[in-house]
Order: sequence, then C-alpha cells, then structure tokens
Amino acid sequence: MPVGLEYQFLAWVQSIYSSMGLLGVILLMVIECVFVPLPSEVIMPLGGWMLVEAQGGNIWGVLALALFGALGSLIGSLFIYLLGLKGGRPLLERYGHYLFISAKDLESTDRWFAKHGELAICAGRMLPVFRSLISFPAGVARMNLVKFTLYSYLGAFIYCFALAYCGYLLGENWETLRNGMRPFDIPIAVGIIALLSWYVWRRVRAYRRATRSTQ
Repeated sequence: MPVGLEYQFLAWVQSIYSSMGLLGVILLMVIECVFVPLPSEVIMPLGGWMLVEAQGGNIWGVLALALFGALGSLIGSLFIYLLGLKGGRPLLERYGHYLFISAKDLESTDRWFAKHGELAICAGRMLPVFRSLISFPAGVARMNLVKFTLYSYLGAFIYCFALAYCGYLLGENWETLRNGMRPFDIPIAVGIIALLSWYVWRRVRAYRRATRSTQ
C-alpha cells in the first residue's frame, strides 16, 4: 500500500476504533483476510495502542485484542476457504486443463494438505500477503474443516497477539513497527509471483513434452 494511501487508511482505522472498539478489530481483520489490501501490521499495533495502552489497559487487554483480531481473521479465512471448496474446486475439476491443472494435480494437492495442511495453515497465518492466500487452496484441497478452523485461529492468534503487544509496548510510537516491516511487503509479493510463474512454466513445459510424445 502506498504511504500516502496508508495514512488515509490509518485515519479511517482510528475512526473505526473510536466508534466500535474491539468490534472494529473483528470487522477490519475480516476485510483484511479476504485479501483487500488493509495491512494487519497497522490494524493490530494501532489497536494495541488505542484500545489498550492509551486506555490504561494491561496484558489482559492485549490478550482480548488478539482474541478478537484472530476471530475476525478466522471469519475471513472461512469465507475464502468456502470459495475454494464450493467454487474453486468444481471450476478446476471442469476447466483446470486450460490452466494445465489435471485431476492428478488436484489429487496431489489433496494428499499434501492431508499431510501438511495443519502446519501450512498455522504458519501461513503469520506471513504477510501469504496469510490471505492460503485459505483458497485449503478449500480446493477439501482440508478437514475442523482442523482448518483450529489451526487458522491458532496461527492468527499468535500473529495478532505479537502485533498487538508490540503496539502496546511502543505506545504512540507504534508506527515504527510498521515502518520496520514495510520493506518486506514487496519481496514477499515478488516471491509469491515468482513461485506462481515457476509453476506455470513447469506445467507448460510438461504439457509440451506430453504433446510431443503423442505426435
């Protein structure tokens, strides 16, 4: 998010917190988790200052803030999960070959999430950008909903607590946390694009080899 736009967003978040309190945390984290570019690195630390430290709160206030933030993150994650399950899976089964995705690929994804899904979901919730993406393939892979819910909430809670606690400790200087994390936004996004590009290139090459072998 450009710095100028981020400051406008900051003013909006402050108004949400002033009018809604902890319920505003849930709302903002739901929006953030459906991949609208609202940085949680602003939402949670600002909450740690405005909703806890500035009001004379303590560690229990930070804990409550993290619980509410994780709940919002979970709601948004479940929405994306269901999109993958009810929409993405049928579309890929029917039209995936246009994207070089075969039934075998889907089966491999199912097996991978069955074996590693808990760790991927929990860890993925703690990574900027990636945390908004991981729910969709989990839905496509039909990951167990109970496990998805538990590990999504656990990872989101750890992430939200860490950010909120930093905001609580830093107080009015909470923005130094966001300034320190901002340089990582672009490398993470570039890394995800690079992985997607590598996957497409690999699938195209495999498709061309398969086409030549049948000629």
